[in-house]
Amino acid sequence: MGRLCVDILLQIQEKREKMIDSAKKFGFTDEYTIRCSQELDQLIYDYQCKIQEVKDSGEGDFPYIMVVWPENYEEMKYQIN
Repeated sequence: MGRLCVDILLQIQEKREKMIDSAKKFGFTDEYTIRCSQELDQLIYDYQCKIQEVKDSGEGDFPYIMVVWPENYEEMKYQIN
């Protein structure tokens, strides 16, 4: 996987964690939670655009983002290879 895509995926992971933590502490309609959600949307959009660029150029295949929500968020760990 290209370095840029890995970097974006790591940013997505971090932003998702911040958004979920904020929602738990302050609620879904809190200004910070909403800002995190909007920034997360932008990161996901950026990732999808990068994947499309790579697919269009024929340079390689990249996986799509797949979101799986565990029952217990605190035990959730990400690993990107």
